[in-house]
Amino acid sequence: MIAPDCPHCGKVTEILTGLVKEGLIGRLEIINLSVRPEAAAEAGTRSVPWFRIGEFEFTGAHTEGEIRAWVEKASQGQGWAAYYHDLIDNRELGDAIQSLQQNPERLCELIQTLSDKDLPMIIKIGIGAILEDFENSGPLRRCIPELTELSQSNDPALRADACHYLGLTGTPELIPAIEALLKDADPHVREIAEETLEELKARA
Repeated sequence: MIAPDCPHCGKVTEILTGLVKEGLIGRLEIINLSVRPEAAAEAGTRSVPWFRIGEFEFTGAHTEGEIRAWVEKASQGQGWAAYYHDLIDNRELGDAIQSLQQNPERLCELIQTLSDKDLPMIIKIGIGAILEDFENSGPLRRCIPELTELSQSNDPALRADACHYLGLTGTPELIPAIEALLKDADPHVREIAEETLEELKARA
């Protein structure tokens, strides 16, 4: 979707058209919102350029390299965690949460990326905000194995975060696992474990 006064629409359209000519994209539909404004509401988009590659949706300027990478991920049916990282990095946290609410089976894959020691802080904070939104939910409880594994990481900051996220599941059965973290070598982990235990015991 494009609009006449959009500064980035021409470049993104050029990139996508080139990928069609190369055969990397099979079909390209371009909608001018000045002619069909209702299309924006149908897609739920608030800005342009807006484009969808497979199930991945994007807004704003993207480089040719970025778009090519997403075409490859879409063709392989992979890349959901990276997609949510991209949304978080572009301050589109609400879109990430909405997508995960519609596809909760992707939440555990996103959680596993927290183990990446090179993960930018903004992405870690964004994932934390997403997990807060899923507090006391079935999808988050299904990720207890992944969170438990993270709570045993060599990184004390990750152990503390994982402990907090385990508490968000609202599962009293996790009390013994949290109690084990009271003996952690890191004082911050012990503090988070104590707070989490208080919450879980209150629920129990």
